[in-house]
Amino acid sequence: MTDEWLPSLRYPDPRVKSLDRRFDKYRLASASVERLFTGGRWSEGPVWFGDGRYLLWSDVPGDCIRRWDETTGNVSVFRRPSNNANGNTRDRQGRLVTCEHLTRRVVRTEYDGAITVICDRFNGKRLNSPNDVVVKSDGSIWFTDPCFGILGFYEGEPAEAELPMNVYRVDGTTGAVTVVADGINAPNGLAFSPDEKRLYIVESRSVPRRILVYDVIGDGTRLADGRVLIDAGPDGTPDGLRCDVDGNLWCGWGMTAELDGVRVFTPAGEPIGHISLPERCANLCFGGRHRNRLFMAASHSLYALYVNTQGAAGG
Repeated sequence: MTDEWLPSLRYPDPRVKSLDRRFDKYRLASASVERLFTGGRWSEGPVWFGDGRYLLWSDVPGDCIRRWDETTGNVSVFRRPSNNANGNTRDRQGRLVTCEHLTRRVVRTEYDGAITVICDRFNGKRLNSPNDVVVKSDGSIWFTDPCFGILGFYEGEPAEAELPMNVYRVDGTTGAVTVVADGINAPNGLAFSPDEKRLYIVESRSVPRRILVYDVIGDGTRLADGRVLIDAGPDGTPDGLRCDVDGNLWCGWGMTAELDGVRVFTPAGEPIGHISLPERCANLCFGGRHRNRLFMAASHSLYALYVNTQGAAGG
């Protein structure tokens, strides 16, 4: 791939590649990758607001959350400063939930714009720098807490870690916080399977990087049997990920010209498709009226592609 962006004039778009025939049914012959915006420093955490027909996404070192409007194509600043916001999602009441590196907390934006702190400490100690977040159907909030935001001034401020790099669950009713996964080397992106019986977690500082899978057990509040689902190999760099309704994993990928973009895996961890971009893709989400438009936050830019599937609810 070249660093220069030129939209494909050909159908099907050669950037959308089947690595296995099972991916063919998800490709649309007359849909191509579109670049909706460029000019950011590090794009992250896209989240779709269908009721307003807009997308929000973070520029972590740019210290803002941007908004792309579907009806006009305009891009504006939704929030600045954003406290070096990273991952975003919506809760089951439609409110924005955001991970902030600078303040080392997870917050919710209320309907009137007020900010509610969901979690900033565990056992009296400060979190590291919450990175990515998902909300389960029971209203619980699950987030990863690596150290990226306390390593320097670019995405936060330098500080000593007070806690291990855990994955946490916040009870949606009581606000009680529990560790659901530990011992992961920099947990990053996470996503539930469509039936919420599995949780996928990216281990972003293992060598090679890996995508782990855990069984959601008991009353849906605990994890068990953590194991490696995907070994990304010497050059693969999984980051954020989401599932479609068939349980396939659509993963931000990159670090080389050949790998930059989105890699698609079956629920069994088999690679079946790739969407090539001229930049590394950090995170993604499904949106649009039918949740069939893939939005990709990739380094400096925001891209989109219509696909022949739908994102799993809540993703």
